[in-house]
Amino acid sequence: MGFNWNDKEPIYLQLKDQIRDMILSGDIPEGEALPSVRQVAIDYKVNPITVSKSYQLLVDEQLVEKKRGLGMFVQQGALKTVQKNESELFINEDWPKILTKIQHLKLDTEKLISSLKVIGRNQ
Repeated sequence: MGFNWNDKEPIYLQLKDQIRDMILSGDIPEGEALPSVRQVAIDYKVNPITVSKSYQLLVDEQLVEKKRGLGMFVQQGALKTVQKNESELFINEDWPKILTKIQHLKLDTEKLISSLKVIGRNQ
């Protein structure tokens, strides 16, 4: 479980986003336990405090819950919450940048729409 950290954002935020992505992709399903703080610290070669900080942010976002003596678990409804939040982020922040890029590159919108239709059929 290696990961390349970037220098643009604190590691605890990158780790939190990594776990959110794992929830979104289904790699960590609802009800499943997260790996222990110690194990994640070893796997990612980070300080356990960094992992704890990431986990606490996920608790604050109500995506995971602490179960005393058992560890951290992905809450029911976490997937829907992450999908909603990521969809809003995409539409409000990413999509306008993509549209600007399409305009600057003068891309053929019909080809883009066709490729989106192909993606839609494959889902």
